[in-house]
Order: sequence, then C-alpha cells, then structure tokens
Amino acid sequence: MEEKTLHLRETARASLPASGLVRLIIHLVVWLPTAGVVGAVALAWSRGVDAFALVLLAAMYILTVMGVELGLHRLVSHRAFKAHPVVEAILVILGSMAAQGGALYWASTHRRHHAFSDRPGDPHSPHLHGAGRRGRLAGMAHAHMGWLFAPVEADWLRFVPDLVKDSRLFTLHRLYFVWLLLGLSGPALLGLLITGSWWGALEGFLWGGLGRIFLVHHAVWGVNSLCHIFGSRPFATREQSRNLFWLALPSLGGAWHNNHHAFPRTADNRLRWWQFDFCGLVVRLLERAGLARDVQYADEAAFRAAGKNKDTPDMVMEG
Repeated sequence: MEEKTLHLRETARASLPASGLVRLIIHLVVWLPTAGVVGAVALAWSRGVDAFALVLLAAMYILTVMGVELGLHRLVSHRAFKAHPVVEAILVILGSMAAQGGALYWASTHRRHHAFSDRPGDPHSPHLHGAGRRGRLAGMAHAHMGWLFAPVEADWLRFVPDLVKDSRLFTLHRLYFVWLLLGLSGPALLGLLITGSWWGALEGFLWGGLGRIFLVHHAVWGVNSLCHIFGSRPFATREQSRNLFWLALPSLGGAWHNNHHAFPRTADNRLRWWQFDFCGLVVRLLERAGLARDVQYADEAAFRAAGKNKDTPDMVMEG
C-alpha cells in the first residue's frame, strides 16, 4: 500500500511543470485571449467580420463551455454520471480547449473549493480579503482571476487519487497542450477551408480561438466570483453560494451555483421548471441514448427538506 502511494505521489508530481513555467503559462492563457479580442474587434472595425466567424465563435463557445461544465466539472470532478469512453474523451478534450488546465488539475482545484468553500484553503473565495467595500472588491478580483496568479500546489493524493489511477483520463490530462493547440488551430483551419483565404484563417483563429477562450474564461470565472456574492440562496448551505439567473445561460447551467453546492453530485442543476440548464439537458439526452449511465439527480425528499432553508451538506466527491 505504501509503495502504491509513493508511486501515485511521484506520478502526480511528474505531471506538474516547474513553478516558473506554470507562471508563464498562466500569464499566456490569461492575456493572449485578451489580446486576441482586442485584435479581433480592431480588425472588425476596419474590415468588418464574416458571418462564418461569428457562427464559429458561437459553436466553439457552446462546445467548450459544455466541455468545462459537463465534462471537467460534473463528469470528472463530481462523478455525477458515467459516460461512454468516447463521450468522456470528447467532453474532456472540449474542456481542455478552454485553456483552464488539464482535467486532473481542474478537478483537484474544484474539489479543494468544495472542501474549503469560503474558508481558508478555498483557492478562489471572494470572502477572505477583508471587510468593507475595498475588501469586497479585492475578494471579487481574487475569486474571478487573481487566484490564478497565486496558485496553490494541488494535493492530488488527497483530492483526486481516483482520477490519477484512471489511466484513460490521466492520458487525456497529459495531452492537455495538444487539445489546447487543437482548439486554436482547428478554427483557423476551418476559416481557411471555408473562405479559401488566409484572412478567413485569421478570423477563425481570433474569433473561434482566442476570442472564444476569452469569453469562456469569464463565463466560468464569473461563477467563482459573482455566484458567491450576488443572487438567491434557496438552500442554506454552509458557504455563500448563490444562484445567479442571468449568468445561467452563458454558463450553460453552471450559475445555478447554490443548487450545485446543496446537491454537488447531481448531474442536472435544474431544480425548478424555469431554471434552464443546458448541460443538464445534454446529460439527460445522453442517458436516453445509452451513452450515459448511473446519472445522479437530486433526491426529491432531500430537495424538499433543503428547500425549508435547513443546512444541507456541502460534500466533496473524492471517488
């Protein structure tokens, strides 16, 4: 047993790049998409933008947000359902194209968030930076993207031991930079093929690649920051998670965040008929098609009990 534990520790550490390289990568994945948006808008202002570029942006946005929310979040981090290996691979690859780290890194960070939600140890809580307006603003900035520049070393043996032992998932994680480059080169290639011009390739790269990553980043990061400060709290969870209805659409259901913290293993965050959860709809369709099984939903009795404003457990799913 001890030998196996040591092997897991060595495997996990071997997969983490040197800290200096990590900081460089973080700066690149944060600021390059920002520069891409500036470039895309500037070119659109002077030359206009083709309709295909906007369609490509929308399609890539939906696919990669779904990859993060349904793949990296609900499937990998919480094991809310089991997917056919091909479906699992597609979701993880799409999530990796969002430039938010490999599957094991993402899951480890998220499970840490659940374990220490809005308490010391939470990597991106907005509530640990002092009182007053200044503390609140500092907390929001930290929770949104500041936490990326002060990364906490992932304790994979504590948070993702089950994922480290999953050879298929670990391979997908190790190929993270391949998927990231595919998410940038793919739209450029499509632009070249559709328009037959290098200008089309540039539009594809800027709108379907860098611009799309920028929008995906802020939709996902908005759940970390905004959904712990603004919105409704139908469930008295132990942290400050909230449902933010207007962010639910761009986050494809991720902004029903209080629902998620009340029932972290549910594959569908929609707990009221009017709460739109695109990812929850997709997983239900996958289940009907036989491509998803052991799908977890909020227990109706527990849902009703929690709805009476009682404390509900904010569990961390570790396997």
